Amino acid sequence: MKRILSILFLATVGMAAPRPAFSQAANGTVDFVARATPSGGLDEPVRGFPFYLLSKSFDEISREAEATYPKPDKNAFIDKLDVSPELKAWMKKNEMIQLSGEDFIHKLKVPDVMGVPEFYTAYLDRNSGDQSASFPKPKYKPSDKTKDPAKYEKLKAEYTEAVRRYMEQLPESIDGIDLSLVKVDPSAKWNDLEAKRKPQIQRRALDLAQSKYLVARADTDLQGEAVLRGVPPGNYWLSTLDVSANVGDARPRWDTSLTVRPGQQVRILLSNVNAVETSASNTP
Repeated sequence: MKRILSILFLATVGMAAPRPAFSQAANGTVDFVARATPSGGLDEPVRGFPFYLLSKSFDEISREAEATYPKPDKNAFIDKLDVSPELKAWMKKNEMIQLSGEDFIHKLKVPDVMGVPEFYTAYLDRNSGDQSASFPKPKYKPSDKTKDPAKYEKLKAEYTEAVRRYMEQLPESIDGIDLSLVKVDPSAKWNDLEAKRKPQIQRRALDLAQSKYLVARADTDLQGEAVLRGVPPGNYWLSTLDVSANVGDARPRWDTSLTVRPGQQVRILLSNVNAVETSASNTP
Protein backbone atom coordinates (compact mmCIF):
# COMPACT_ATOMS: atom_id res chain seq x y z
CA MET A 1 0.00 0.00 0.00
CA LYS A 2 2.80 2.41 0.91
CA ARG A 3 4.52 1.66 -2.40
CA ILE A 4 1.32 2.45 -4.34
CA LEU A 5 0.91 5.76 -2.50
CA SER A 6 4.54 6.69 -3.22
CA ILE A 7 4.07 6.00 -6.92
CA LEU A 8 0.91 8.10 -7.00
CA PHE A 9 2.67 10.97 -5.17
CA LEU A 10 5.60 10.99 -7.58
CA ALA A 11 3.25 10.90 -10.56
CA THR A 12 1.31 13.85 -9.17
CA VAL A 13 4.50 15.89 -8.55
CA GLY A 14 5.72 15.04 -12.04
CA MET A 15 2.50 16.32 -13.59
CA ALA A 16 2.60 19.56 -11.57
CA ALA A 17 6.27 20.31 -12.17
CA PRO A 18 7.08 23.10 -14.70
CA ARG A 19 8.25 22.14 -18.16
CA PRO A 20 11.43 24.09 -18.90
CA ALA A 21 11.59 22.92 -22.49
CA PHE A 22 8.15 24.37 -23.25
CA SER A 23 8.98 27.67 -21.47
CA GLN A 24 12.22 28.08 -23.40
CA ALA A 25 10.46 27.32 -26.65
CA ALA A 26 8.08 30.23 -25.98
CA ASN A 27 11.02 32.65 -25.94
CA GLY A 28 12.46 34.21 -29.05
CA THR A 29 15.85 35.13 -30.51
CA VAL A 30 17.22 38.48 -31.64
CA ASP A 31 19.82 38.13 -34.37
CA PHE A 32 21.38 41.42 -35.48
CA VAL A 33 24.21 42.86 -37.53
CA ALA A 34 25.57 46.39 -37.17
CA ARG A 35 27.24 48.15 -40.09
CA ALA A 36 28.17 51.81 -40.55
CA THR A 37 29.02 53.76 -43.69
CA PRO A 38 31.58 56.57 -43.54
CA SER A 39 31.19 59.38 -46.06
CA GLY A 40 32.61 58.45 -49.43
CA GLY A 41 33.17 54.82 -48.40
CA LEU A 42 31.60 51.39 -48.21
CA ASP A 43 29.69 50.07 -45.23
CA GLU A 44 31.84 48.36 -42.61
CA PRO A 45 30.97 46.06 -39.70
CA VAL A 46 30.85 47.57 -36.21
CA ARG A 47 33.24 45.16 -34.50
CA GLY A 48 33.46 44.30 -30.81
CA PHE A 49 30.79 46.83 -29.85
CA PRO A 50 28.38 46.35 -26.91
CA PHE A 51 24.63 46.36 -27.62
CA TYR A 52 21.93 46.34 -24.96
CA LEU A 53 18.42 44.94 -25.26
CA LEU A 54 16.25 47.24 -23.16
CA SER A 55 12.62 47.09 -22.08
CA LYS A 56 12.43 50.87 -22.50
CA SER A 57 14.08 53.13 -25.09
CA PHE A 58 17.24 54.83 -23.91
CA ASP A 59 15.83 58.23 -24.85
CA GLU A 60 12.86 57.60 -22.54
CA ILE A 61 15.22 56.35 -19.84
CA SER A 62 17.21 59.57 -20.20
CA ARG A 63 14.04 61.62 -19.72
CA GLU A 64 13.23 59.58 -16.63
CA ALA A 65 16.72 60.29 -15.28
CA GLU A 66 16.32 63.98 -16.09
CA ALA A 67 13.20 64.13 -13.95
CA THR A 68 15.31 62.96 -11.01
CA TYR A 69 17.42 66.11 -11.29
CA PRO A 70 15.05 69.07 -11.87
CA LYS A 71 16.30 72.08 -13.77
CA PRO A 72 17.54 75.00 -11.65
CA ASP A 73 14.82 77.54 -10.88
CA LYS A 74 15.54 80.39 -13.31
CA ASN A 75 13.53 83.00 -11.41
CA ALA A 76 15.18 82.08 -8.10
CA PHE A 77 18.56 82.40 -9.82
CA ILE A 78 17.64 85.84 -11.17
CA ASP A 79 16.41 87.01 -7.74
CA LYS A 80 19.87 86.37 -6.26
CA LEU A 81 21.72 88.42 -8.89
CA ASP A 82 23.39 91.69 -7.89
CA VAL A 83 21.68 93.77 -10.58
CA SER A 84 18.94 96.38 -10.72
CA PRO A 85 15.30 95.40 -10.09
CA GLU A 86 14.53 96.60 -13.62
CA LEU A 87 17.04 94.18 -15.14
CA LYS A 88 15.70 91.32 -13.04
CA ALA A 89 12.15 92.10 -14.19
CA TRP A 90 13.30 92.26 -17.84
CA MET A 91 15.06 88.89 -17.65
CA LYS A 92 12.01 87.24 -16.08
CA LYS A 93 9.60 88.78 -18.58
CA ASN A 94 11.72 87.77 -21.58
CA GLU A 95 12.88 84.46 -20.05
CA MET A 96 16.42 85.39 -21.02
CA ILE A 97 19.57 85.01 -18.97
CA GLN A 98 22.20 85.72 -21.62
CA LEU A 99 22.87 89.42 -22.18
CA SER A 100 24.87 89.06 -25.38
CA GLY A 101 24.54 87.83 -28.94
CA GLU A 102 22.14 88.47 -31.80
CA ASP A 103 19.10 87.01 -30.04
CA PHE A 104 19.63 89.38 -27.13
CA ILE A 105 20.15 92.45 -29.32
CA HIS A 106 17.08 91.67 -31.44
CA LYS A 107 15.03 91.37 -28.26
CA LEU A 108 15.89 94.91 -27.16
CA LYS A 109 13.49 97.75 -27.88
CA VAL A 110 13.88 101.45 -27.13
CA PRO A 111 11.76 101.27 -23.92
CA ASP A 112 13.92 98.37 -22.71
CA VAL A 113 17.16 100.30 -23.14
CA MET A 114 15.70 103.44 -21.61
CA GLY A 115 14.06 101.60 -18.72
CA VAL A 116 16.85 99.28 -17.56
CA PRO A 117 19.78 101.17 -15.97
CA GLU A 118 22.39 98.63 -17.09
CA PHE A 119 21.17 98.78 -20.70
CA TYR A 120 21.04 102.57 -20.71
CA THR A 121 24.56 102.88 -19.31
CA ALA A 122 25.86 100.37 -21.84
CA TYR A 123 24.13 102.29 -24.64
CA LEU A 124 25.80 105.53 -23.58
CA ASP A 125 29.18 103.79 -23.38
CA ARG A 126 28.67 102.41 -26.87
CA ASN A 127 27.59 105.66 -28.55
CA SER A 128 28.87 108.64 -26.60
CA GLY A 129 32.45 108.00 -27.67
CA ASP A 130 31.57 108.04 -31.39
CA GLN A 131 32.69 111.54 -32.33
CA SER A 132 31.66 111.13 -35.97
CA ALA A 133 27.97 110.72 -35.09
CA SER A 134 25.56 113.37 -33.96
CA PHE A 135 25.00 111.70 -30.62
CA PRO A 136 23.58 114.09 -28.00
CA LYS A 137 26.05 115.69 -25.62
CA PRO A 138 25.07 116.37 -22.00
CA LYS A 139 24.88 120.05 -21.01
CA TYR A 140 25.14 119.40 -17.30
CA LYS A 141 28.14 118.69 -15.10
CA PRO A 142 28.38 116.38 -12.09
CA SER A 143 29.15 119.43 -9.95
CA ASP A 144 25.76 120.93 -10.89
CA LYS A 145 24.07 118.25 -8.82
CA THR A 146 25.12 120.00 -5.60
CA LYS A 147 25.44 123.60 -6.86
CA ASP A 148 22.09 123.82 -8.61
CA PRO A 149 20.06 120.59 -8.20
CA ALA A 150 17.02 121.92 -10.07
CA LYS A 151 19.09 122.95 -13.08
CA TYR A 152 20.93 119.64 -12.98
CA GLU A 153 17.72 117.59 -13.01
CA LYS A 154 16.23 119.72 -15.81
CA LEU A 155 19.30 119.40 -18.06
CA LYS A 156 19.60 115.69 -17.28
CA ALA A 157 15.95 115.10 -18.24
CA GLU A 158 16.47 117.02 -21.49
CA TYR A 159 19.54 114.93 -22.27
CA THR A 160 17.70 111.68 -21.53
CA GLU A 161 14.90 112.71 -23.88
CA ALA A 162 17.43 113.60 -26.59
CA VAL A 163 19.03 110.18 -26.22
CA ARG A 164 15.62 108.50 -26.52
CA ARG A 165 14.81 110.43 -29.75
CA TYR A 166 18.21 109.56 -31.19
CA MET A 167 17.67 105.88 -30.41
CA GLU A 168 14.23 105.91 -32.04
CA GLN A 169 15.65 107.52 -35.18
CA LEU A 170 18.63 105.14 -35.29
CA PRO A 171 17.54 101.82 -33.72
CA GLU A 172 20.70 100.19 -35.14
CA SER A 173 22.65 102.26 -32.61
CA ILE A 174 21.61 99.62 -30.04
CA ASP A 175 23.88 97.08 -31.77
CA GLY A 176 27.00 96.30 -29.81
CA ILE A 177 25.88 97.41 -26.37
CA ASP A 178 26.35 93.85 -25.14
CA LEU A 179 30.11 94.49 -25.18
CA SER A 180 29.57 96.76 -22.17
CA LEU A 181 27.36 94.22 -20.35
CA VAL A 182 30.01 91.54 -19.84
CA LYS A 183 30.36 92.25 -16.12
CA VAL A 184 26.62 91.95 -15.42
CA ASP A 185 25.90 89.09 -17.84
CA PRO A 186 25.00 86.11 -15.59
CA SER A 187 24.84 83.50 -18.37
CA ALA A 188 28.20 81.95 -17.49
CA LYS A 189 27.03 81.23 -13.92
CA TRP A 190 23.74 79.85 -15.21
CA ASN A 191 25.51 77.61 -17.72
CA ASP A 192 27.74 76.29 -14.93
CA LEU A 193 24.64 75.28 -12.95
CA GLU A 194 23.19 73.43 -15.91
CA ALA A 195 26.55 71.85 -16.78
CA LYS A 196 26.80 70.28 -13.31
CA ARG A 197 23.40 68.67 -13.84
CA LYS A 198 24.22 66.96 -17.15
CA PRO A 199 26.74 64.36 -15.89
CA GLN A 200 24.38 63.48 -13.03
CA ILE A 201 21.60 62.80 -15.53
CA GLN A 202 23.95 60.81 -17.74
CA ARG A 203 25.14 58.60 -14.88
CA ARG A 204 21.57 58.00 -13.71
CA ALA A 205 20.40 57.07 -17.21
CA LEU A 206 23.25 54.60 -17.65
CA ASP A 207 22.56 53.04 -14.25
CA LEU A 208 18.86 52.60 -15.06
CA ALA A 209 19.57 51.20 -18.53
CA GLN A 210 22.05 48.62 -17.25
CA SER A 211 19.99 47.51 -14.27
CA LYS A 212 16.25 48.23 -14.17
CA TYR A 213 15.63 48.08 -17.93
CA LEU A 214 18.33 45.65 -19.09
CA VAL A 215 17.08 42.42 -20.66
CA ALA A 216 20.25 41.17 -22.35
CA ARG A 217 23.60 42.32 -23.67
CA ALA A 218 25.92 41.12 -26.44
CA ASP A 219 29.11 42.29 -28.14
CA THR A 220 29.35 42.14 -31.92
CA ASP A 221 31.90 39.83 -33.54
CA LEU A 222 34.34 40.64 -36.35
CA GLN A 223 31.47 40.65 -38.84
CA GLY A 224 29.45 43.05 -36.69
CA GLU A 225 26.98 40.30 -35.76
CA ALA A 226 25.56 39.10 -32.45
CA VAL A 227 22.72 36.90 -31.18
CA LEU A 228 20.52 37.26 -28.10
CA ARG A 229 18.77 34.01 -27.22
CA GLY A 230 15.99 33.17 -24.79
CA VAL A 231 14.32 36.57 -25.03
CA PRO A 232 10.78 36.55 -23.57
CA PRO A 233 8.03 37.83 -25.89
CA GLY A 234 7.58 41.58 -25.73
CA ASN A 235 8.56 44.99 -27.08
CA TYR A 236 12.21 45.99 -26.78
CA TRP A 237 14.84 48.46 -27.90
CA LEU A 238 18.26 47.46 -29.20
CA SER A 239 20.52 50.25 -27.99
CA THR A 240 24.10 51.43 -27.73
CA LEU A 241 23.00 53.72 -24.87
CA ASP A 242 24.76 57.08 -25.20
CA VAL A 243 27.80 55.72 -27.03
CA SER A 244 28.31 56.19 -30.77
CA ALA A 245 30.19 53.72 -32.93
CA ASN A 246 33.26 55.08 -34.70
CA VAL A 247 33.67 53.86 -38.26
CA GLY A 248 35.74 56.35 -40.22
CA ASP A 249 33.93 59.65 -39.86
CA ALA A 250 30.60 57.91 -39.16
CA ARG A 251 29.27 58.22 -35.60
CA PRO A 252 25.98 56.31 -35.50
CA ARG A 253 24.16 55.52 -32.27
CA TRP A 254 21.24 53.10 -32.15
CA ASP A 255 18.06 52.88 -30.10
CA THR A 256 15.96 50.69 -32.40
CA SER A 257 12.58 49.25 -31.42
CA LEU A 258 11.65 45.63 -32.09
CA THR A 259 9.04 43.07 -31.10
CA VAL A 260 9.76 39.48 -30.08
CA ARG A 261 6.96 36.95 -30.45
CA PRO A 262 6.88 33.43 -28.94
CA GLY A 263 9.43 31.20 -30.62
CA GLN A 264 10.26 33.83 -33.23
CA GLN A 265 13.70 34.77 -34.54
CA VAL A 266 13.95 38.50 -35.16
CA ARG A 267 16.71 39.69 -37.48
CA ILE A 268 17.72 43.35 -37.37
CA LEU A 269 20.08 45.21 -39.70
CA LEU A 270 21.52 48.30 -38.01
CA SER A 271 22.96 50.94 -40.30
CA ASN A 272 23.31 54.72 -40.73
CA VAL A 273 19.70 54.77 -41.96
CA ASN A 274 18.11 53.68 -38.67
CA ALA A 275 20.69 55.29 -36.38
CA VAL A 276 19.48 57.81 -33.80
CA GLU A 277 22.25 60.28 -34.52
CA THR A 278 24.07 60.55 -37.81
CA SER A 279 25.74 63.79 -38.82
CA ALA A 280 25.30 65.16 -42.31
CA SER A 281 28.75 63.97 -43.28
CA ASN A 282 27.83 60.43 -42.31
CA THR A 283 24.84 60.09 -44.58
CA PRO A 284 25.43 57.24 -47.03
